[in-house]
Amino acid sequence: MLKKEDNKFLKELKAELEDTRNKAQIYRTETEMRYSVLNDGRFPTKASKYWQAIREQNVFYENLQQESYVYRRMLVEIKKIEEAIAKETDELELELLEIDLEEKIWQKNNIARKATDRVREIEHWSRIKKELDDGTFDTQNVDTHQKESLKLQLQERAKNLTPGSSQGEMINVLGPLKTIDEDFKKQIEAQEKAMLNGKNHS
Repeated sequence: MLKKEDNKFLKELKAELEDTRNKAQIYRTETEMRYSVLNDGRFPTKASKYWQAIREQNVFYENLQQESYVYRRMLVEIKKIEEAIAKETDELELELLEIDLEEKIWQKNNIARKATDRVREIEHWSRIKKELDDGTFDTQNVDTHQKESLKLQLQERAKNLTPGSSQGEMINVLGPLKTIDEDFKKQIEAQEKAMLNGKNHS
């Protein structure tokens, strides 16, 4: 496929390329997880950060499980190709089978590399969750924190609205924010009413 000089160049660079492949970033670093994914703008409370960490960790765990099935099927496919190679007598068919085998082994190794990095990120999310869980919020029901967290997020977004902001952007921020404020107002009024009723009955 490549020119002779290109092949020579890649052979000379083999050790470097292997090193590059082994240390190339696959999934997110801990820095990206903490400061890009769990940024204060999108997740302004510990609770919102915790529940986002739950989502992120779960996605990686489910993908890891799915990849394990692909990996196990690939091991079987490799065995079948090796059996076919042992029986094949036609030289051209043998060449094709050897290419298939080389390709499958490459794919298998790539899946294993990705799986290892998935486990690394799963471990990071586990540690981040433990750090965030200080006992001040509900870790069993995701809905408990959402109104407060969403209000803080929308308030932060509202600060960045300008006269040049689109109508759609304003509606997406101010609409939910107004609804939440009205809901909080009703909640406070209901609490005050209940307190007054309690005093009247005492």
